[in-house]
Amino acid sequence: MGSAAWNLRAEPGDLTGRQRVPLKIGHRASNMRMIGNFDVFRTARQIPGIMGVELQAATGTPNLHDLDAVRRYKAEANRWGLLIPSLAGVWDDGASIRSPQARSNLQQAIRAGELLAARVILVPAYNENSPDMSKPSSYEPMLALLSEMAPRAADAGIILGIETSMSPQDHGKFVDMAGNPALKVYYDVHNMAEYGHVDDAISGIRLLGKDRICQVHVKNQNRLIGESGLIDWAAAFQAFNEIGYEGWYVFETQHRRGREQMIDETERNVGFLQTHCRMPEV
Repeated sequence: MGSAAWNLRAEPGDLTGRQRVPLKIGHRASNMRMIGNFDVFRTARQIPGIMGVELQAATGTPNLHDLDAVRRYKAEANRWGLLIPSLAGVWDDGASIRSPQARSNLQQAIRAGELLAARVILVPAYNENSPDMSKPSSYEPMLALLSEMAPRAADAGIILGIETSMSPQDHGKFVDMAGNPALKVYYDVHNMAEYGHVDDAISGIRLLGKDRICQVHVKNQNRLIGESGLIDWAAAFQAFNEIGYEGWYVFETQHRRGREQMIDETERNVGFLQTHCRMPEV
């Protein structure tokens, strides 16, 4: 045990001591039912183990198109000692990645994300808006847009994370075609199963690997993560452990009986993650 490799109390300047990357757990403001509510950080602070909140960019009032709202969210996050790991809800009401305003929506999200020090912007494209990798006419416009926006995101210290109805294999093909490290996959294991890829949902974690996955959504509809559902979350977390994933896990869980229930259920879900997730040592 005298080896420096096991010395977790390394002296200042000693780079030989190994430490485990912190387990980073957040919740999504929309699933906390607190869109446009600056008290979202105060509420999240009541849940042991929660380190951040994923905000909505374009939805709700106020939203992150308003720079005064961005400043207020930033101040509240700092006040309560929480982070803003990511932004979701980037499209205007009724819009999608195939809408004319998609470019400006992404530009606005990148601007807000940079001010808030968010690392990831979720770029959703489901069902008819999801690219079909067998048809260039389907995937090329989306690929062109995101290939244009990825360098702008990178300049802001941000990764664009696509979440679509595609299989894990096609998600991998898409980001590989873009060939930009600022474009990755926001992996939603539950959605993979829900969109018809149940057999590939967990194996897709290993297929994509830590270099393609920028962030992870965690949910089990309105049940606790540890309860029976579409996904065996213990097995899913084991797969993330195996690939050395060290990013954020963000709850997208449903809470239908009010804030107290949300706080209680999230605390129990946090406990499940803490039991099953093992971040890498570096």
